[in-house]
Amino acid sequence: IQPCDDRIQLLLTVYIFTFLIGLPANLLAFCTFCRKIHHKPAPIDILLLNLTISDLIFLFFLPFKMKEASNDMIWTMEDFLCPLSSFLFFSTIYTSTFFLTAVSFERYLGVAFPIQYALYRRPRYAVIASIFFWLVGTLNLSIVYIIPSLPSTKRCYDNFTEEQMNILLPVRLELFLVLFCIPFLICCFCYINFIRVLSGLPHIGRRRRLRAIGLAVVTLVVFAVCFGPYNTSHVVGFIRDENEEWRQLALISSTLNACLDPIIFYFSSSAVRSALSALFHVSQTLFTSPIVPSMVESQAAP
Repeated sequence: IQPCDDRIQLLLTVYIFTFLIGLPANLLAFCTFCRKIHHKPAPIDILLLNLTISDLIFLFFLPFKMKEASNDMIWTMEDFLCPLSSFLFFSTIYTSTFFLTAVSFERYLGVAFPIQYALYRRPRYAVIASIFFWLVGTLNLSIVYIIPSLPSTKRCYDNFTEEQMNILLPVRLELFLVLFCIPFLICCFCYINFIRVLSGLPHIGRRRRLRAIGLAVVTLVVFAVCFGPYNTSHVVGFIRDENEEWRQLALISSTLNACLDPIIFYFSSSAVRSALSALFHVSQTLFTSPIVPSMVESQAAP
């Protein structure tokens, strides 16, 4: 990407939009899930809380990427912040895929095997799975520290020697296969069968069925659209034996995932829907409060 390129401006715009929309939405979800788990912990809430935490970490470090983009992709901050921001930026992308997969698996078990699932439905299993996902996601992305980019380029994790590329490209291919393909295939299997089983259950109301199917469709679309392009760049780079320049553009869809996950929270959790309704009610009350017209009347009075 060359300095002053329109693609950099697009990248910066997406970063700012994601930060402004995603941060308040995920903070609301975080508070809601914390309160829900404190009163009555459920596996789905623990998984969604971890997904929210992953998005929040991503959003908290997004300003570093915004600063980088505003400087035409030249790294002007402290050197140690380059691998740190890259590590958290990329690792949270893959932890999000894990938790989206876990949510799909939890939904599928609840519909396909309701009795068995109710017997073994324990919050501690979700906690153990969450710890495992965090470990796998962070350990795989430790490659950011193992192979740092050349400091003389003034670019963060963007230019490598031939020896570094010989290590980096196979690792990226492994990320595509293990951290994207396998979770995506599991997601597809779970939600396709989830929709199939749910469609055959006569005792579930139409509204509830449509909401559940909406969750499945939205999650699959988010998974494919947000994480597909970036992971595809790993395969193309491996085949062409080079660091693809369009990887930055492919990250745009992955960045937007932090805005789209709250939609999944809305479909998945009645607590989030209640919190949003309460927030909307409070906002509506504030803007339609009789205090405003009374103040106008008092000022107009002689």
